[in-house]
Parts: sequence; C-alpha cells; structure tokens
Amino acid sequence: MKAFFQTDDGWTGIILRLTLGLVMFPHGAQKLLGWYGGFGFDGTMGFFTQKLGLPWIIAFLVIVGEFFGSLGLLSGFLTRFSAGSLIVIMLGAITMAHLPHGFFMNWFGQQQGEGYEYHLLVIGIAAALLATGGGKWSADRLIAERINR
Repeated sequence: MKAFFQTDDGWTGIILRLTLGLVMFPHGAQKLLGWYGGFGFDGTMGFFTQKLGLPWIIAFLVIVGEFFGSLGLLSGFLTRFSAGSLIVIMLGAITMAHLPHGFFMNWFGQQQGEGYEYHLLVIGIAAALLATGGGKWSADRLIAERINR
C-alpha cells in the first residue's frame, strides 16, 4: 500500500496529472452528465452496449473511470489507479473504434472516423504517472506521509 501512494514533491507529477485530468474531465462529463454536448449516462450506456456491443459492466466502468478518474487526477487522489484505468480505457478505445482509421485525428473531415494519436498521448502521460505518482500537492503524497509515520 505504501508504494501505491508514494510520490516525490516534484513538479513532474502535478504537471502531468493536471494536464491529463483537465483533458479527460470534459470527456467523462460528456459521458456521465451530458455536459459539453455529450449523451449523458443513459445515452452513453446505450451507445456502448447496443452500438458497440460492450457488456454493461464495461460500459459503466468506462463512464465512471473517465469522470471520477479525471477528478482523482486533478486532486492527486489514487493517481496510479486512475492513470492505470485510463490506460485500459484508451487501449480499449483504440482496439474497438479507432485503429481502423489510422494514426491521425480527423483534422480535415476526410476520414470515416478519428485515428488513435490522442489515445496514445493519454496512454503516455498516464504511464508516466504510474511511474512517478501524483507529485507535488497531491492527496496521495499526504496519504504516503501518514503511512510512513
């Protein structure tokens, strides 16, 4: 448990987790709350289970993982768990939806869908957070200090 929360007081962790948390929050809010033009919980569950054929538990975990994982990253609470969850979600998104469309995003509307370059960036940032932890001003750091006492 100690290693799970352990992190340094460096800037790397906070920069990575705030960046990833701020980028992922709107995606999670679209899926859970319907904000930013999203379908909300019911619409997203329907899309994932009916159109993509995902089991309901996987669809639920994706929605919850993106929304609460982004909040966890922003606060630095359960940073490694949130980062690991986002890696799994992004690998699933690549294999289920984005791989056939190639690497690049659909910048000019000339593809049938979006490529997977964004997902690789999320995976890279999340992998770095798995290695470093939440860093400066993270709840994980406070928890680790209490465990070490």
